[in-house]
Amino acid sequence: MTGGAVPATQAQAHQDHDEQWHLPFLKVADAQRISQGDGVVVAVPDSGVAPHQDLRKNLLAGTDVIAGGSGDGREDRDGHGTAMAGLIAADGTGSTGALGIAPKAKVLPIFCSPPGQDGDTDALAAAIEFGVSHGADVISVSIVGGASARLQQAVTNALLADVVVVAGAGNAPGAHTVGYPARHPGVIAVGGVDRNGNHAAVSVTGPEIDVVAPAVDIYSTSINGKYRKGTGTSDATAIVAGAAALIRSKYPYLPAQEVAHRLTATAIDKGPPGRDDEYGYGVIDLVAALTADVPPVGFGSASAPAGGGPTTATGAGPGDDGGAAVRGLATLGVIVAAGVGWALLVRRRRRGDDPPPRISR
Repeated sequence: MTGGAVPATQAQAHQDHDEQWHLPFLKVADAQRISQGDGVVVAVPDSGVAPHQDLRKNLLAGTDVIAGGSGDGREDRDGHGTAMAGLIAADGTGSTGALGIAPKAKVLPIFCSPPGQDGDTDALAAAIEFGVSHGADVISVSIVGGASARLQQAVTNALLADVVVVAGAGNAPGAHTVGYPARHPGVIAVGGVDRNGNHAAVSVTGPEIDVVAPAVDIYSTSINGKYRKGTGTSDATAIVAGAAALIRSKYPYLPAQEVAHRLTATAIDKGPPGRDDEYGYGVIDLVAALTADVPPVGFGSASAPAGGGPTTATGAGPGDDGGAAVRGLATLGVIVAAGVGWALLVRRRRRGDDPPPRISR
């Protein structure tokens, strides 16, 4: 894809929400009347996150896990990490700026892949470890590739620590099967749909897909105070991570497994009835995920409204590289004129030791 990132001029800024077709598609305004992600920390292991004007209030000090690095994650020379953070928690209001799914959530930026260079899975593992140890409630991973022993352990430990881990399935034609860590059991594996709600050609398919979200021409924040459009399962991943933040904010007592269950159980079925390899359990439904009466996955899980004790949630019904042999962690998305993009779900549904692989761009 080609095109240009543009500065945030006043005239252009007033068009931003019109550009964000995924907002009305997902009924984000309705969902944000219920939850905006208050009190939730979303870790974004990526290319760092620039202090964009739509992100500054929600951007925490993170870290640089690249050997020899000393930054706090609040710098981005690639643009991808800033775009993912914007989809999660940009606070643009009214008709100006970019608006994230959870505009009151906090972003923990973790620089784990230098622009234009190779990285390795141990850097991603270190990023996930940092997110867990620094209070992340959700980790949004927009990278796929091979699975080193350390990375597998890091993902396992995150899930055991009650962190929601969301990861992109991967992008065609470069990938043919769902990559890692999306295929790790318990991780929410995310695929993509287009403006019409149909399977996006860029989205890899496979039995591990859990849910899908918008992944084509997705408008978000970029570096140098600019905005960009991107296509890939990375964008869908960040959107789903924002959805998880909304749920964790409204139901602070809900275990991570039940957060994933809410997303899949309330998803809008697409394709053949039931789960399928293109759509997983369906397109995420933010309002239903926040309001539906969803039976728990198992005993011992409980949901509670913010500030309340553990109870069963009730509410309105819903609204209308594959394989271990992969040798790289590929970025999952194409960012228009802002560098190469990148791209991370569990299961349910409603109808209606190799050497560390390299990160490659």
